[in-house]
Amino acid sequence: MLVLLHEGLGSVAMWKSVPEDLARLTGCGVLAYSRYGNGFSDVLQASRAVSYMHDEATEALPDVLDAFDVRNALLVGQSDGASIALIYAGEIGARLCGLVVEAPHVFVEDLSVRSIAQAKTAFESTDLPQRLGRYHADVQRTFYGWNDIWLHPEFRSWNIQNSVRSVRVPILAIQGVDDEYGTRAQLDAIVQDARNARVDTLMLANCNHAPHRDRADLVLPAIAAFVKSAAS
Repeated sequence: MLVLLHEGLGSVAMWKSVPEDLARLTGCGVLAYSRYGNGFSDVLQASRAVSYMHDEATEALPDVLDAFDVRNALLVGQSDGASIALIYAGEIGARLCGLVVEAPHVFVEDLSVRSIAQAKTAFESTDLPQRLGRYHADVQRTFYGWNDIWLHPEFRSWNIQNSVRSVRVPILAIQGVDDEYGTRAQLDAIVQDARNARVDTLMLANCNHAPHRDRADLVLPAIAAFVKSAAS
């Protein structure tokens, strides 16, 4: 079962045709869900903690796998979802045969903070709320729940390299050269730290923060090939 973990402002609907495309290319079942505070899941009721991605990985995700009786998962995560996948693999690791991590965050870069600050400006001065509002029950709470914690001073020390060091399953790590939220340093950290796992990397030109959308022509076949190798 491929389990899709969306980005910080993502939702089930924002995957567009990716679940169907991956099911067709891999022959696997695909499970996608909107995390708490996103999409049309329960609306966020309080500010997020620095530990929110660890909470999703070690508390919420196991409950989802239990609810759907997923016994052999391959996690496909983007951005925050990629970090959640890495944390789950390192901290729990059960019922898992591999990871695909797109635009992962392993530590906080200055570039990420600058771009997230720019996103706040765009949210408050453009039609971004209207565009995002199609995908979320309460776009204000969803946006600021993500934006506020990433810009909080305490979040600058957030780091999941200890989790990555404990990953044992194969990893496909994908990054866009033009990603406005992260650099190749994130993939380099995974390669360096995940010494007990096979790590394949894919750096893509003309690609921003959503490789599955920006370079679907290369990314979806690459995921399908990785799924086949991880399952063999």
